[in-house]
Amino acid sequence: MLKKFHSLKKKHRVPFAILIGFSVILFWRGAWGILDVYLFPDNYALSSIVSLGLGLLGATHYIVNELM
Repeated sequence: MLKKFHSLKKKHRVPFAILIGFSVILFWRGAWGILDVYLFPDNYALSSIVSLGLGLLGATHYIVNELM
């Protein structure tokens, strides 16, 4: 079964890339929806700023770890 999957993956790279892209977009859409409901639900601007800050902290921490 796994061998068949790998052969399909090699033959159909574009559909798999599209599938993965849609999966990532849907994941982040769900994460943003949950944050909109629970993270400062009455103040959209503050919620956006805090989300951006947390995202930047997470991204820079990842980048720093990759560089070390």
